[in-house]
Amino acid sequence: MKAKEFREMSVDDLMKKELDLREDLFKLKFQHGIRKLENPARLNQLRKEIARVRTIMNEQAQA
Repeated sequence: MKAKEFREMSVDDLMKKELDLREDLFKLKFQHGIRKLENPARLNQLRKEIARVRTIMNEQAQA
């Protein structure tokens, strides 16, 4: 998702999205430890999306 799409979400939705992304990241890390991933770049994509969500949550908290 783009940062613009995250900015349109409410704080509750952002918190839920972050939890979902963290869960996906955990599952992928676990799978990566067991076997080779088809798309290992997805790990970096998830980390960046989590960072985007956290950044926007902080921006909204300061405003």
